[in-house]
Amino acid sequence: MTTNTFGYLNTELERLRKEGMYRLPAVWSGASCPWMETEGRRLLQLSSNNYLGFTGHPDIRAAAIEAIRQYGAGSGSVRTITGTLDIHDELERELADFKGTEAVLVFQSGFTTNQGALSSLLGPDELVISDELNHASIIDGIRLTKAERAIFAHKDMDQLEQRLKENGSRKRAFIVTDGVFSMDGDIAPLPAIVELAEKYGAYVYVDDAHASGVLGKNGKGSTDHFNLHGRVHVQVGTLSKAVGVVGGYVAGADVLKRYLIHKARPFLFSTSQPPAVAAACLAAIRLLRQSQPLIDSLWDNADFFRSRLQEEGFDTGGSETPIVPVLIGQPDKTAEFSRQLMQEGVYAQGIVYPTVAMDKGRVRCIVTAAHTKDDLAFAVDKIVAVGKRTGVLK
Repeated sequence: MTTNTFGYLNTELERLRKEGMYRLPAVWSGASCPWMETEGRRLLQLSSNNYLGFTGHPDIRAAAIEAIRQYGAGSGSVRTITGTLDIHDELERELADFKGTEAVLVFQSGFTTNQGALSSLLGPDELVISDELNHASIIDGIRLTKAERAIFAHKDMDQLEQRLKENGSRKRAFIVTDGVFSMDGDIAPLPAIVELAEKYGAYVYVDDAHASGVLGKNGKGSTDHFNLHGRVHVQVGTLSKAVGVVGGYVAGADVLKRYLIHKARPFLFSTSQPPAVAAACLAAIRLLRQSQPLIDSLWDNADFFRSRLQEEGFDTGGSETPIVPVLIGQPDKTAEFSRQLMQEGVYAQGIVYPTVAMDKGRVRCIVTAAHTKDDLAFAVDKIVAVGKRTGVLK
């Protein structure tokens, strides 16, 4: 009989509860879509990354079903043994063509992509300079390395240049940034970053998790959005979010792909994507090539929703994408705002410390192409009602 228990963990959980930072995931029934059901209630979903509504697209579903018939449920191995199937190779070739790069390497998730790529590229001879608001997967990937580390204030190009000057030519420098910042919805100043990198001989690494399928022609990402092809060394993207399935990838030079095959531990020591996942991702990328009207609708919806909230007096921070935060403040107030919003029929997750600063809690709303204007008007009305009731709106 085990004598040790985990009762001591309750102390920390109780602290999180008192400070408004305790939450367990809601359990949803049915597919990801604008209106979803949990605990017998139908709610307008404003927290999904399903930007283009691809998770339920019939072509993507059909591709997954056919792959199960042809390949079975799993791949049976890591990629370097017998786990690289022709469907994986086809997906990588299609992605490379879509992104306009020599090669692409696919990982099991966006998180493991950053872990694998950063831990492989950064060693004692490298300096990594990271935006202070970069995603947790970037932060954790950097922590796995022995590289010298420097942070620059969010989108502060003067401070970035100072970090590069301080390095001189001592070490190879990598500038790492999100393309779209996931908590604020603003876009990285990529042209300025690239110019500084070229001035000081540094490498540019961009995580386009929230830009893939959103920015650029047909959703090719931030490099395409700013017409910087050939000037960004490492492009990371996800196959979830706008693509609608799951996975991550690194796009860049062929030598980069071959190096990561030999060095990236998540690639080397994890079973490859199930064939159905790879086939669904492949179908989604092919759909993106003809989905510009859908992407235009996404942006139209985002502009409509953001402008309505701003007109009502809400602070949406620096949002300029379909990620639209409603800034609240302290964790307990943010949690209460989100709870009341749910009672009004709108699910918008509160985001609090440590994901954001202690006084920067926000209800993060994510607009999709699948939302109607009536959906978004309903959401604004409910957000206004809760804002007035909680004192967020004076």
